[in-house]
Amino acid sequence: MNHYSDYIEKILTSSVYDVAEKTPLVYAKNLSERLNNNIYMKREDLQPVFSFKLRGAYNKIAQLSEEEANHGVITASAGNHAQGVALAAQKLGYRAVIVMPITTPQIKIDAVKHFGADVVLHGNSFSDAYQHAMQLIEQNNMTYIPPFDDEYVIAGQGTIAMEIISQYPKKIDAIFVPIGGGGLAAGIATFIKNIRPDIKVIGVETEDSCAMKQSIEQNEIVSLKSVGLFADGTAVKEVGKITYQICKDLLDDIILVDTDAVCSAIKDIFNETRSIIEPSGALGLAGLKSYIINNNIKDQTLITINSGANINFHRLRHVSERTDLTEKKEIILAVTIPEKAGSFLKFIQLIGNRNITEFNYRYGNKNNAHIFVGIETNSQEDIQEITQSLKNSGFATLDLSDNEIAKIHIRHMVGGKTNEVKNERLFSFEFPEYPNALGEFLGALQSKWNITLFHYRNHGSDYGRVIMGIDVPPQDNVEFSQFINELDYEFVDHTHDPAYELFLSPF
Repeated sequence: MNHYSDYIEKILTSSVYDVAEKTPLVYAKNLSERLNNNIYMKREDLQPVFSFKLRGAYNKIAQLSEEEANHGVITASAGNHAQGVALAAQKLGYRAVIVMPITTPQIKIDAVKHFGADVVLHGNSFSDAYQHAMQLIEQNNMTYIPPFDDEYVIAGQGTIAMEIISQYPKKIDAIFVPIGGGGLAAGIATFIKNIRPDIKVIGVETEDSCAMKQSIEQNEIVSLKSVGLFADGTAVKEVGKITYQICKDLLDDIILVDTDAVCSAIKDIFNETRSIIEPSGALGLAGLKSYIINNNIKDQTLITINSGANINFHRLRHVSERTDLTEKKEIILAVTIPEKAGSFLKFIQLIGNRNITEFNYRYGNKNNAHIFVGIETNSQEDIQEITQSLKNSGFATLDLSDNEIAKIHIRHMVGGKTNEVKNERLFSFEFPEYPNALGEFLGALQSKWNITLFHYRNHGSDYGRVIMGIDVPPQDNVEFSQFINELDYEFVDHTHDPAYELFLSPF
């Protein structure tokens, strides 16, 4: 037993089953055969709120004194924790107030109201909502229910590990757990490392939201400047003090995965269970697959937590597009061909009987034309055959399958270049989606510099993504840098990205 053994009693005596389900641990037959391991999925997506968060929220609220309960409970959240608190409070007969940013999609607001909670919309971010919740606590003496950094919340999540051990008492080699603030990982690790210390507990984060891994590596809690928002359920800038210490002491490893790996895992889970998991809910499987490939793992028993299924339906379009690229079932190529009769026909003949998924053309100059093309393919060998065939025919070819602005923006843009813009620079931005968000974004960009290119596409997420060109004469570079750095928006400079130089930049 280790010095977190006191959590075992909290987990064993947890009252989560007053409201939560004992979810099934299902054998993933197809994945197991494909990856040469025995893979099981813990189906937390089948909870009443479609997420494990209900466990911790209920366990915390159930511990409140009568006086605390009489004043009601409050939390700040736009995600699964909000629904967990709302349902837990409804079950116990307590008043619940959920403070949510005004950027919160209506489907999430309606879900919280469905469980009888009062919704207060405030601010454009979680930080704004949290600060307002603190003000309401001072005014009304309500009890704040934290999403992860609390012993009873951690113990509630730890009941998942207790179920896993009872459902599969045989040898387990590793359990893969999504990490946001660390409550789920801490809960599972405390139980497993006390009861079955031979089992590895491996956390999984996205590369652009890895606050726990960075904190452990730097031996102190790190606050990230920004986080990636695709896996929004685990997009946490700073982990908890309690969860940090537990994860630091007990986790065997933390694996980082990218957006494409998460999209591929969502598809794998759908093919296996016919259920649609949210990006954060598929993190565990994405990490499991990476672990198998990078360590040449075979014939082991591996378990992943399907932690949630609260996904906006419109995001599935984005997931599908990225999955095809990830699995190399589609490639995106930039091809330069001679600007003369017969070039298009020759290009099509070289592609052969393969299916072309998209085809965009941009006039380059009197000598060359640029083609942006998507092609369905069956294997890495087929990809090499396509690219080599084009190059052998004198068509300069660049594979853009891993290029972010190509995948998010350029594949959806059409139009020609212009020689009227001499000093264009290209930037991408992200901003919270809410009524008139795009208008406010454009208002903030009002300046003496001309916008020369603009593309916005709704990906069905809480954040909008924009790519834009701005004409900045060289003598204005210093002034412009000061202006753009003072904007309250995250941005990336893509001016020297090869996809931009081929398809969007002026010449």
